Amino acid sequence: MNSLDPTRPLYASGQLPTSADTPINSLDQEPEKDQECYPSDPSNIASEQPASKNSLFVQLLKGGIFKSQSQGQSVPIAASSQCSSWLASLVYPLGRYLLVPAYFRQVEVIGRSNLPRTGPVILAPTHRSRWDAMMLPYAAGHDITGHHPRFMVSANEVRGLQGWFIRRLGGFPIDPSRPAIASLRHGVDLLQDGETLVIFPEGNIFRDTPVQRLKPGLARLALQAESSRPKLGIQIVPIRIHYSHPSVPWRCKVKVCIGQPIQVSAYNVKAPKQSAPLLTADLKQALESL
Repeated sequence: MNSLDPTRPLYASGQLPTSADTPINSLDQEPEKDQECYPSDPSNIASEQPASKNSLFVQLLKGGIFKSQSQGQSVPIAASSQCSSWLASLVYPLGRYLLVPAYFRQVEVIGRSNLPRTGPVILAPTHRSRWDAMMLPYAAGHDITGHHPRFMVSANEVRGLQGWFIRRLGGFPIDPSRPAIASLRHGVDLLQDGETLVIFPEGNIFRDTPVQRLKPGLARLALQAESSRPKLGIQIVPIRIHYSHPSVPWRCKVKVCIGQPIQVSAYNVKAPKQSAPLLTADLKQALESL
């Protein structure tokens, strides 16, 4: 396991992965589709077009409104999530002491000492199975950090009985292909409140062991939230989850490796558009080192 300096961006010391390792968009190129709804530099808001998605996002972060394209009327945007204390006190212990030990032959957690106990935190795990949603509270839940993890999940997962539990355990939906401004704003609000936010940076479940190309949204959201309040102190914790078999059958083994936190404030938070690719590359390198 490689050691990383948690206070200094890797690119500052020439450790930035090459383009062969991590595809990074040139700053002169158009952003990818999944980048469109994330904020640009808030200092440039006055010079941006009022109808642009970037400026709308920044306006919302400052308490603005969203203009309906279909009706031409301004309507307030709201998003919320809740974590039911009684449900969490029932579900998480059942998972920790009954479900996980009964299903897996061996569970190993490495690096719990790297988990911050205070301040806003983003847990950034790899995504190999739906079991990941159970392994994260097992490895980094309330009984360890004092915070219940608040999951940002795909909208199609917040349906039926599963959706009922997700919403009442602090999760909230987002459409990965077209992220709603309300969901992104809510993620920023949670970080400003000092909560622990879980975002899978790979975006989808990948059965392959190698770390996949990371989506840029996590870095942009973290940088925007950090710039919204002085000395907020957001930390991103890389987590790599290994299963002994890709299909995660009964009685397989699982290992959860928790890396050193990355300090978002070490990056140029005043220019998220320029800093996001660097933070994304450093996060990918941190995941690969676990």
